[in-house]
Amino acid sequence: MSKAFITDVIQNSTGITGVAANRAATDVIEAIVKELKKKGKFTLPSFGTFTVRKTKARKGVNPRSGEPIKVKAGKTVRFKSSPTLKTRV
Repeated sequence: MSKAFITDVIQNSTGITGVAANRAATDVIEAIVKELKKKGKFTLPSFGTFTVRKTKARKGVNPRSGEPIKVKAGKTVRFKSSPTLKTRV
């Protein structure tokens, strides 16, 4: 799924212009990001839950050279689908 896909769905379902649909898609994505930053969790009913998780620093391997590298600690977003989504797919 891409932002263009979301824009097309908004435009076709509401009948607004492409520019307005693009702005609406951007606003929705930004609202989700703000919620993840603020609370660390975002739920779309009947779809699933996005959660922010911390990752620990670890050792990795450069796939080209095979030499060990250090991977810094960071954050990642995980998704867990709802039971409703699982049954519909």
